[in-house]
Amino acid sequence: MIGATLLLALREIRRHILRSFLTTLGIIIGVASVITMVTLGQGLTASVQEDISGLGSDVYIVFPTRSDPNVSPPPFDGADITAVENQIAGVEHAAGSVSNNAVAFHNGQDWQTTVQGADPAFFSAQSIDVVEGRAFNAEEIARGESVCILGPTLVEEIFIADEVLGEEMRVGNVSCRVVGIVDERSSSVGGGDANDVVFMPLKTVQRRFTGSTDVQFFVVKYDPAYSSATIQQQLIDLLRERRVIQEGEDNNFNIVDTAQINETVNTVFGTMTLVVAVIAAISLLVGGIGIMNIMLVSVTERTREIGIRLAIGALAREVRLQFLTEAVVLCCFGGMIGILLAFALSFGISTAIDLPFIFSPAVNIMSFVFSAVMGMIFGYYPAHRASKLDPIDALRHE
Repeated sequence: MIGATLLLALREIRRHILRSFLTTLGIIIGVASVITMVTLGQGLTASVQEDISGLGSDVYIVFPTRSDPNVSPPPFDGADITAVENQIAGVEHAAGSVSNNAVAFHNGQDWQTTVQGADPAFFSAQSIDVVEGRAFNAEEIARGESVCILGPTLVEEIFIADEVLGEEMRVGNVSCRVVGIVDERSSSVGGGDANDVVFMPLKTVQRRFTGSTDVQFFVVKYDPAYSSATIQQQLIDLLRERRVIQEGEDNNFNIVDTAQINETVNTVFGTMTLVVAVIAAISLLVGGIGIMNIMLVSVTERTREIGIRLAIGALAREVRLQFLTEAVVLCCFGGMIGILLAFALSFGISTAIDLPFIFSPAVNIMSFVFSAVMGMIFGYYPAHRASKLDPIDALRHE
């Protein structure tokens, strides 16, 4: 019975193919809008999360900030970083960094870049991987030797491919030997192009570029098994003590928690995506009303046919099932076309604005199921009305 009903529904839809397509247009647009908005929202969230991951995971970034607009905050030094690493349980690494703008020279080429002082602990905390060559060794760090590790942008701009490691280059007035190349990154603490950088040992940059032992900021890598809130409070208490901040005075430093940023991003973009998807889903309701309207027209057009079926013994529930099946099939066709359209739109827009394309089977299945449910909801009244027709009155209908 179900197979015969489905066959009749497909035959009726095929008889009025243009009308059927126009009827399902609301469903098509609704499904395509919802899926496209959710897919783009997920892609945007993933893109921002990738940028945040460039700052490291389970990491605090600590930098001085003004508590008094007329007084510059005191800088951090190596003793502060050592105290944080040794006195707070759960801290795996603490490493300072300084940076300065400089012009890099090699092979007759020059390029404006950033020189950054960093030791292996900083690389570990920031998830910076040396993909070619090696990291700085202990002797180079202790003596502040002139060795450097390059970002991929700088390599591309002033070096010849496969002729990088072991080469001598000049950064500002400092000559250095290239010992490694880092992997491409999405973001850095200072902003800008994270891949346009020359890393040197911290002592080298302090002595040759900044002329002091101060650090501009430091990063704290902590064990996620420990309570993030507890570690952060201990960090605040320790730094307030070391910087002699009296009770009631504001902190002259700021702590950025990358895990908290990531959580906030997920919440904000998740809410935005949901709101936009709900707004887009309103067109599904409009499409459902269109389905109801055309099914009522179909019942009126086929009143005599319904009367004949009822007169020769068809049950009311069979008539109701036939018209309900037609409505559901129309919505399912609209849902499938909407999914295909959403796939094309999502892929095209993601490619155009350089976002990750994240295909979510769950979202597509839910949208298809919802379109079928819309067919049941908005198709029920016309189907019920058809099943309640009086056979004699229906046969007299012209």
